Amino acid sequence: MAAPPAPATVETAPTASSGARRVLAGLALPISLAIVTALLLLWLAAQPLDSIERRQLDLGVLARRLVEHLELTLLSTAIVVALAVALGIALTRPRLRPLAPLGVAVANIGQAVPSIGLLVLIAIVAGIGPDKAILALVAYSFLPILRNTLVGLGGVDRSLIEAGRGMGMSVWQTLRRVELPLAVPVILAGVRTALAINVGTATLATFVDGGGLGDTITAGIRLGRETVLVAGAALTAVLALALDWAAGWIESALRPRGLDP
Repeated sequence: MAAPPAPATVETAPTASSGARRVLAGLALPISLAIVTALLLLWLAAQPLDSIERRQLDLGVLARRLVEHLELTLLSTAIVVALAVALGIALTRPRLRPLAPLGVAVANIGQAVPSIGLLVLIAIVAGIGPDKAILALVAYSFLPILRNTLVGLGGVDRSLIEAGRGMGMSVWQTLRRVELPLAVPVILAGVRTALAINVGTATLATFVDGGGLGDTITAGIRLGRETVLVAGAALTAVLALALDWAAGWIESALRPRGLDP
């Protein structure tokens, strides 16, 4: 008499291994950036630096300028998110919807003017300093978030909104529980674009006494010290990639689960 077949077993190892691969893939960029930063510091330590280069490449000085650059980028992006999303919500309401093209046209002025020109104009009108640099960054990165907010909210299926209203939701509840969750992926894509714009444009804040890594880059150019120039440019690139990775992680975490690909 033949033995009964062994009961089927559920294979869970592939799922666990695929999850581990996803985690490793997500950590590949920050690990690579950490390695690049370490190699940069080792390279700087091996260079025969003169007194000017040592003063510009002092770790305390570089750390302070890196923090200044980060503050310029994150603060300007936070202000843009608050203003542009609020304006985008207002311009998608029935009464103000006809003004949406005008709002986009006004926001487009910030990007129509070259970034250095915008900084100079604001410096002439309002003066110089980090707060003026933040004002310029806000104006320059306003359009992507506003446009994506309009597109995201405008793309929500009207039947879903009507269904929410039919269930007894107020206008605010429908916006908060139906429209915004469905528009989140598009809005976050605009936030990520604005963040990338700000981290690059913040290097120009040095021309209006705004601080940041632009001070290191311009010092390398002005003083003819290529080592200083390379250090400032490399740290700016590392910061840009790190912020883009963090923004992508936040975008993935905030994406409604039902919208995952």
